[in-house]
Amino acid sequence: MDEFTTAEIVLSIAVIFFSYFVRGITGFGSALVAVPLLSLMFPITAVVPIVILLDYIGSLSHGVHHRKEIQWREIIPLIPFSLTGIVIALYTMKTVQPELLAIALAIFIISYAIYTLLAISPPQGSRIWSAPLGFLAGLVGTTFATGGPFVVIYLTMRKLGKLPFRGTIATIFMLDGSMRLIGYTISGFFSIDLLIISVVALPIMATGMWLGGQIHTGLSQQRFVQIISIVLLVSGSALLLKAW
Repeated sequence: MDEFTTAEIVLSIAVIFFSYFVRGITGFGSALVAVPLLSLMFPITAVVPIVILLDYIGSLSHGVHHRKEIQWREIIPLIPFSLTGIVIALYTMKTVQPELLAIALAIFIISYAIYTLLAISPPQGSRIWSAPLGFLAGLVGTTFATGGPFVVIYLTMRKLGKLPFRGTIATIFMLDGSMRLIGYTISGFFSIDLLIISVVALPIMATGMWLGGQIHTGLSQQRFVQIISIVLLVSGSALLLKAW
């Protein structure tokens, strides 16, 4: 990521603010919004580490706030499978062309948008689902910073209440984020330049999250999710056209 145009700077600020505004309201979804939109302007291998770091910091704040609600018995089974996915993803990022990664991300974003628009509710399930869903969370989360949907599906299947859900998902993102950041650094994906960009983006992220947590709109949760899903559908389609 070399020099930025004024338009790229303005659009990046808007995307980061909106992405973490969404997270402030829902507790997740920032990477789902930010990565495909930012990847329209910048290489995906540069975008993902930045968003992972911002998400890590956001998860830390949410996890601390809801620390009494964290359900560790739901977290521990996910860790080994997520770690396996992270290792495979780091190898994939090293060996697969960025254009192919962008196409895969676009297809995933479009698929997830359709899934949420159809309002499919996963059934109650046992912790055995931690194996496939933990692996996919680590794999997709490391490659595209968008592993959150698999964690959401798992915790939804486990029927957690609202506050335990928020505290637990933030802790999972924090633990996964730590492993991913270590992996990015060892693999050479995280440079000083990307760290500086992340630091500059922090106040924008923090403002978006804070406002999202404070604002109570007239929209129902279902309507809000539908609007975000349409945004994802558009951004995923645009990224697919750009990368194809």
